[in-house]
Amino acid sequence: MRFALSRKDALQLVVLTVLWGLNWPVMKLGVRDFAPLSFRTLCMVGGAVLLAAIARAQGHSLRVARQHWRELVLLGLTNMALWCALSIWGLKLLSSGRAAILGYTMPVWVALIGWLFYRDRLDARKAVGVLAACAAIGLLLGGELATLAGRPLGTVLMLAAAMVWAVGTQWMNRRRLPGSVVVLTFWMTALGLVFCAVLALIFERDQWVRWPDPVEWTAVLYNVALVFGVSQLLWFRLATVLPPIASSLSVLLIPVVGLFSGMAMLGEQPTWRDWTALACGLVSIASVVLPGRATRRAETAARPVE
Repeated sequence: MRFALSRKDALQLVVLTVLWGLNWPVMKLGVRDFAPLSFRTLCMVGGAVLLAAIARAQGHSLRVARQHWRELVLLGLTNMALWCALSIWGLKLLSSGRAAILGYTMPVWVALIGWLFYRDRLDARKAVGVLAACAAIGLLLGGELATLAGRPLGTVLMLAAAMVWAVGTQWMNRRRLPGSVVVLTFWMTALGLVFCAVLALIFERDQWVRWPDPVEWTAVLYNVALVFGVSQLLWFRLATVLPPIASSLSVLLIPVVGLFSGMAMLGEQPTWRDWTALACGLVSIASVVLPGRATRRAETAARPVE
């Protein structure tokens, strides 16, 4: 049967896109003068408490059977812990728009990993997408290397974050772990909290000289309430109930929201490299997540005759 996006699902995709897109300049405000891993830890403390409260209110048990612990740890490391640590560290070194463009090349790496390790088909369209993503990365990395104030490490960290998230997305699609989305999100957040807290203790302890200021606390509260309390749950729900193409539509627009909101909120001035990299990124993501001609023909053929 041909897929039709319901009004409810479409609204949730819009909400997810806006909240995640706006979060890039919000997080940039949070880490501009504050240790990034410590900031992420504070966000996850509040996020874990909120998710536990939501799970309890919905009548879910937080218990996970021992035989599923290994899978839970792997999912938590890739989808939450490593992604959160690498991306917030990369964001500290980059503009929010540039970080969003790099971070949301994730669907391209999902396609490439699927082809390399899971025998998924990589057709000409997806190959073009990979090349376009490489062009975007080359533009941004070249721009960082070309300036005295460049931070090529930030580009490498954001790229690594996107690739790790892609691995986690592949594992999420193949998971055997039972239970509700809220419980799974809680445990992945809890694992990310421990991971980021340990890293902050090792690398940022000398920077613990003050509490966050009002702007930084606002960024923390935004992440607790709207990212962990809303966006993460929406993402995992949509990824569960919708076809991958539909849930990935939000990923296509998040870098655009991140770039323009960074201009509005932070006064960031993208260069020609950023605009060109954004265009390449959109081409690369669209080539991976939007249905091709063969897919549309198959959907039409599968539609029942009325």
